[in-house]
This record gives sequence, C-alpha cells and structure tokens, in this order.
Amino acid sequence: MIGRITVSGIRFHAYHGLTKLERQVGVRHKVDVILTADISKAAKSDSIDDTMDYRAIHDLVVRVGRENSFHLIETLASRICGEILRDFRCDQVEVSVCKETPVLDGILDTVGVELVMTRGDIS
Repeated sequence: MIGRITVSGIRFHAYHGLTKLERQVGVRHKVDVILTADISKAAKSDSIDDTMDYRAIHDLVVRVGRENSFHLIETLASRICGEILRDFRCDQVEVSVCKETPVLDGILDTVGVELVMTRGDIS
C-alpha cells in the first residue's frame, strides 16, 4: 500500500539568498514535504515505529534550513530532499521551498521552487 505522507507549512527564519540583505538579515521561509512510501506495515500495526515521524521530518527541515546559508533555494530544497531520503524509509520525496518575504523591488507574496527526488538521485 503506497501512501503520501505530508508535512506542510514548516516555517523558519533563515539566511538564504543572493543579496547581502538576505544573507545578513534573513527572510522567512516556508517548506512543504511529501514523502511517498509503503505504509502497509504502519496501517496494520498502528505504530509510529513503522511510519514516518512527522516531528523528525519537521526537525530535519528546520535544522537544514537554519544551519546553512545557500545562495539558491534550489540548493536548500535539494539538501532537504537528500537528507530525508537518507534518514527515512521513503522511495520519493517532494519538497516545496518558498521565501515568504523575498527581497525584490516590487510587491509579491512568495518566490519558490519545487523539487522531486528519488533514491536514485542521491549519491
């Protein structure tokens, strides 16, 4: 039984971007994660040990987001995907990263990137 486990709306302040302001003052980021995995064992056992712990996924995303400073959110999304695939029993992960307060001359809500990775994509 293949399931899609979602953890969405993870928010944190971080220092990713090309501009000096983004790298010194930072901006708020929002990350959504979807993991594709066989959930049949968890569905039968009703045990957290047989599925993805949402708290651990949340903690990983926040840790990667706060402990690093990348020029591109594509790099942030790739790093989050890679660590999730290494740390969790899933076949595929989808990550959406948005800057909620982008530093641009104009008015817009967010800028973002979506990335899909499978086990074959990590080295």
